[in-house]
Amino acid sequence: MSIWTDFKEITKMGLSISVVFSSIAGYFLGAETIDITTLLLLCFGGYFMVGASNAYNQIIEKDLDALMERTKNRPIPAGRMSVNSAFTIAVLFTLAGIATLYVINPKTAMYGTISIFIYTCIYTPLKTKTPIAVFVGAIPGAIPFMLGWVAARNAFGIEPGTLFAIQFFWQFPHFWAIGWFLHEDYKKGGFFMLPTGNPDKGTAVQIIMYTIWTVIASIIPVFGFTGELKLSIVGAIIVFLLGLIMVYYAFQLFKIRTPKAAKQLMLSSVFYITLLQIVFVADKFLS
Repeated sequence: MSIWTDFKEITKMGLSISVVFSSIAGYFLGAETIDITTLLLLCFGGYFMVGASNAYNQIIEKDLDALMERTKNRPIPAGRMSVNSAFTIAVLFTLAGIATLYVINPKTAMYGTISIFIYTCIYTPLKTKTPIAVFVGAIPGAIPFMLGWVAARNAFGIEPGTLFAIQFFWQFPHFWAIGWFLHEDYKKGGFFMLPTGNPDKGTAVQIIMYTIWTVIASIIPVFGFTGELKLSIVGAIIVFLLGLIMVYYAFQLFKIRTPKAAKQLMLSSVFYITLLQIVFVADKFLS
């Protein structure tokens, strides 16, 4: 593999770009006028922060990654990148990320720093100790959507709080679905990713509950309780119908409880959060 490929892997480029997409959506929702400079700073700063978190994560879990099929070929366990090289990337990305987000405003840098700290220092160590790790990991995972609004407004309030809640609840069915179909592989590394510890009916019930809460949180802006974050009736109906797709696959998982059903739920969750963000932005500018 090339150095570029290993760099993409250590920073999880695909995941990092999807996180940046969430931040961009949040920025468009919060911005009164679009500032290209701020948008570019948010993109680069966001990528630096997520890339750093992923690099720290792979350093900490290098020995466990070597035990699992899906991670054993990552740069560090495969021996293509040293820990020192990965740590250098992580530190440089951390410093660059904080500095870049600080140029936007101090609050954006603060929330970005909180995100990387929780992900690296709390979530990552907890993954081998308790299923509560998913709850902790949902906090930094939910920050990017709200971070865009904070970058646009330099303030935290009900609007970015609502964006945070949407992506916070969404994390649970998404990551539990992944934990379900990768359960056997995660066991090799000693990771506790499912709420009951097993891919069983109890886990499926909790997945359904959090999926429903995700949909409820997503349509709350239509009722006018969320300040300047608004959603038209048409937008809310579209979001609700998209949510029903995810709810359907959650019930399918409860019904048949197979890795394939879990993978379908995971894919539907990605489909949902991506289209939700597009609908929210389109609704703001078109309604």
